[in-house]
Amino acid sequence: MSSEKPIVLVTGGAGYIGSHAVLALQKAGYEVVVFDNLVYGHRDIVESVLKVELIEGDTNDRELLDRLFASRSFSAVMHFAAYAYVGESVSHPDKYYRNNVTGTLTLLEAMVAAGIKNFVFSSTCATYGVPKIVPIPEDHPQDPINPYGATKLMVERILSDFDQAYDFKSVVFRYFNAAGADPEGRLGEDHQPETHLIPLVLMAALGHRDSISIFGTDYPTPDGTCVRDYIHVTDLAEAHVLGLDYLLKGGDSQQFNLGNGNGFSVREVIEAARKVTGRSIKAIECDRRPGDPPALVGSAGKARSTLGWNPQYADIEKILTHAWVWHQKRHA
Repeated sequence: MSSEKPIVLVTGGAGYIGSHAVLALQKAGYEVVVFDNLVYGHRDIVESVLKVELIEGDTNDRELLDRLFASRSFSAVMHFAAYAYVGESVSHPDKYYRNNVTGTLTLLEAMVAAGIKNFVFSSTCATYGVPKIVPIPEDHPQDPINPYGATKLMVERILSDFDQAYDFKSVVFRYFNAAGADPEGRLGEDHQPETHLIPLVLMAALGHRDSISIFGTDYPTPDGTCVRDYIHVTDLAEAHVLGLDYLLKGGDSQQFNLGNGNGFSVREVIEAARKVTGRSIKAIECDRRPGDPPALVGSAGKARSTLGWNPQYADIEKILTHAWVWHQKRHA
């Protein structure tokens, strides 16, 4: 690698996971340009915290992508830009296929035309559907049960075909539940609307919500509530840098799960949040939501052995503590 910093384009870099990846890339010595349509991303985060160039645009805009790729020599693209609300994907699948699949395909075509052949892709454990084995390994059958998971699986298949046709190399990361916030309090989770358990619990602790709902208490789990694998967003971002390093050193296309390999139930998360915040958090038991598997836990041994990934913040109380600092700063 030359003495010049490699330049990485981060799509969706104004969002939750993308912005943490930008921080990790900067720490590792990369130059970063953020590409985001700001539908869900935050301009103020890019300008005041990340302090990198922001290109406002959509991945379906081929002319803009061609101009951008012609303007400088990108070493790789890290792709986080996607719609990610499962329920919305069921009611508006067209929106999800157009953005998550067609937009990604347009981006990939522009990359190939520009000779950029290293791609780190934000996928999801939703490509597996209802697990047959827990923890879930990478070779588990992929059978998504909603359009969101289907769009991510479609992109994975496109990447495999691009590898064969164009020698286009990719690292695919299938996330479990991203959670937490930058340990220094610079970044955190701020979705509108918010659907994730941990920020909803913390908003209840702040008094911005009356209560937190527990959807289903009769699952075949130790306490009857759903179990999920929570992975600290900083650990997630670090994995992306390792995946990029792997590609730039000539690595072949690979798929990796990113999780902690153990799960926490909804009740355990709420109880841990009460302990961390020192606040009483009212929980209301509700009926199950359709499509919620009892347990989703990932086996991340491949990322550990191949990339040398070593998560630093596997403890749920540590994840909640970092998120609590951010939420008090952002929403108090």
